[in-house]
Amino acid sequence: MESKQYILSPREAYIAEQQWRIVKRSIDARQRELRVHLTILTDEKGNPIPKDAPIPLYEPPVFQDVHNATRSAIIIGAGPAGLFAALTLLEHGIKPIIYERGKEVSERKRDIALLNRNEGLNPESNYCFGEGGAGTFSDGKLFSRSKKRGNMQRVMELFHYFGAPDTVLYEAHAHIGSDKLPGIIKSMRECILAHGGEIHFNLRIDDLRFNDFIQSKTPIILAIGHSAHDTYRMLAKEGVTLETKGFAMGVRAEHPQALINRLMYHTTNVEYVGNASYSLVTQVDGRGVYSFCMCPGGHIVPAGSEAGSCVVNGMSASHRNSPYANSGMVVQINPEDIPGSDPLRGLEYQEALERLAFEHGGPEAQAPAQRLQDFVEERESKSLPSCSYLPGIVPSRLDQWLPAHICKRLQQGFRDFDRKYPGFLTNDAVILGVESRSSSAVRIPRDPESLQSISMPNLYPCGEGAGYAGGITSSALDGINAALKIAEQ
Repeated sequence: MESKQYILSPREAYIAEQQWRIVKRSIDARQRELRVHLTILTDEKGNPIPKDAPIPLYEPPVFQDVHNATRSAIIIGAGPAGLFAALTLLEHGIKPIIYERGKEVSERKRDIALLNRNEGLNPESNYCFGEGGAGTFSDGKLFSRSKKRGNMQRVMELFHYFGAPDTVLYEAHAHIGSDKLPGIIKSMRECILAHGGEIHFNLRIDDLRFNDFIQSKTPIILAIGHSAHDTYRMLAKEGVTLETKGFAMGVRAEHPQALINRLMYHTTNVEYVGNASYSLVTQVDGRGVYSFCMCPGGHIVPAGSEAGSCVVNGMSASHRNSPYANSGMVVQINPEDIPGSDPLRGLEYQEALERLAFEHGGPEAQAPAQRLQDFVEERESKSLPSCSYLPGIVPSRLDQWLPAHICKRLQQGFRDFDRKYPGFLTNDAVILGVESRSSSAVRIPRDPESLQSISMPNLYPCGEGAGYAGGITSSALDGINAALKIAEQ
């Protein structure tokens, strides 16, 4: 099979997608008129191959029955790293035994609904913890800037195998949506159980007797996610080597989606391409300031996992059709920016700012907010625009209580973004505090060849919680790589 590239209008591209087998798709908004770049699969004569042609999209996985397997591995965490590690172990005849502190997705939905209605936080079942990890209910974007070695396409194929749409196989910035991803995660769980794996929910690991595992030579895949602060402290107590790593903190900004469509696509007519997204980055005083987890047609959600803290994140459903566009706007923080030598000092810095945001917010999960232009010009917002954040927002002077090194860089960053896209800096936009869970502030160092902890044999730290990934796809790939190393033993 061969392929041919086309540059089409949005409508022409939409029609082509309904008829032909698409290999790759991306939107080009650099000119005043939108164009869609399509790569279409063709036969030896150059004719496009129909969408429904009986040609395999990829080689499907072959999972072995491990009910009576002689080898097993323990996985702590049922996020993308843990689940994809489990699936890979099944392919190699090794029994995965998963321990997850939170609930399975359907029960988790109920706890999240209570949180959105401001009826209380379950510290073990929320936007951070539970089956599928933090990404399950925070957008489901399958995009990674990772340059890690590994088969990223296989990650997309596995998502598709378990129910994701065909678009995940060819979209430049693939997206599933928080309404669809829970069903896909459930299908993965059912596959793991059907083939003899085990999954234990509502089981938080408070103590790991590593000597027992070392003697039994049972491998442990540690896929705890970036918000398991209590687990980091337990690991430090157990003598596992940890180190501070760079991370980012800031706010979440929300604009009217129609404004973002006009700024990015030069039109508000997005019938055939969907709502516009953006990716912004600048340098201010030697540190990066950039957009993170941009959610077109999305909602802002309460993403804290501890009482007395306020953390915000964003998500989009599969159709991305809300009237709001939101994105994290964060500032790069390096280890040397935080005094001291404690490897957990970055984590403690995150927690301190989350508590500060809670103090300046309203009851329960209501978030402190300020109009964007008011924030940059350092003035009070006497009123706030409508906002997608369901628990509610209250006026607050974020320009006064955010740490100066974050606040000043954000203010200049917004000015820089407005120079690139005039109209971005507007009081029709609002910022909420704080966006603090963009990545882990801790790394669990591991041997680059064996992927085992440098201080604990048979312990395989992976994913975002280990400090080696930054999103759903890179975490999934890291879990695959850890499982492959175990299979090689």
